[in-house]
Amino acid sequence: MVAAQEQFPKFTPEEYFAWEEEQELRYKYLDGEVYAISGGTVNHGQIAMNFGSILTNHLSESDCRVLSSDVRVEVQKSRKFIYPDVSVTRSDRDQTAIDFISHPCLIVEVLSPSTEGYDRGEKFNLYRRSDSLRDYILVNPNKIEISLYKRDDRGKWEIIIYEAGNLVELQSINLTFPIEKVFRGIKF
Repeated sequence: MVAAQEQFPKFTPEEYFAWEEEQELRYKYLDGEVYAISGGTVNHGQIAMNFGSILTNHLSESDCRVLSSDVRVEVQKSRKFIYPDVSVTRSDRDQTAIDFISHPCLIVEVLSPSTEGYDRGEKFNLYRRSDSLRDYILVNPNKIEISLYKRDDRGKWEIIIYEAGNLVELQSINLTFPIEKVFRGIKF
């Protein structure tokens, strides 16, 4: 998704939640400022849905919640709220959440030319503040490629690049699947 910057007054988180309820667009919230988020391409939406379906099917008998891009994630140790394309939480603290979740174990972002740098840099730095996050996944919508940033038991991050023919392994939710499932129906 592409973030379009406009001028808005500074909000408290509570003011932001109330204000956004009345808006036609969605807005991310960073340190009191809001930024409009516009829609993505057909490939972007299809990839997000495919990934969400894979996760939902795998986790259907668990206590995990698989959430779409309509659900905010609060960046821990901050008052920042971002809309990832797909998120998964298994935390008891998020089971009754209404406005946002705070303890994702997995986040998926589908890249776009205008957000790739932000998704790989500043946004990843924000998400890494979450002690619960184990997998941060970036999907390339222009070719069969997934970048998996995964946190080990010592808190160190490593990156694994998956390409056509690879099996994607998400240890955080005990799931392995062919990468092609994410790209089903995609026209490059």
